[in-house]
Amino acid sequence: QVQLVESGGGLVQAGDSLRLSCAADGRTFSSYAMGWFRQAPGKEREFVAAITWIGGSIYYADSVKGRFTISRDNAKNTLYLQMNSLKPEDTAVYYCAARLRFGPIKYGYDYWGQGTQVTVSS
Repeated sequence: QVQLVESGGGLVQAGDSLRLSCAADGRTFSSYAMGWFRQAPGKEREFVAAITWIGGSIYYADSVKGRFTISRDNAKNTLYLQMNSLKPEDTAVYYCAARLRFGPIKYGYDYWGQGTQVTVSS
């Protein structure tokens, strides 16, 4: 069974940093892409960042570019999201996801974690 387990969320103040982690099994970690998404209360889930398995291409939403960094540790089968200069509008549940096959990097993910809450106070 595929498992994606996020951790690292919490309550921080504006301007602080957090690092999210997503532990995956080996098969999932070898997916075409691994990504981070988020969903704020009353809003649709949105793409945050993604990294491909082959080539390590990286993509970011415009709203987080320059502040967030996605990375992966292949030895640990773990995906990370380093979030700096956090803003109140970054408050959301953050989800890790895996896309098994080639396709649009912002859509069509096959497996999802349970999410981790990030709250940024002003």
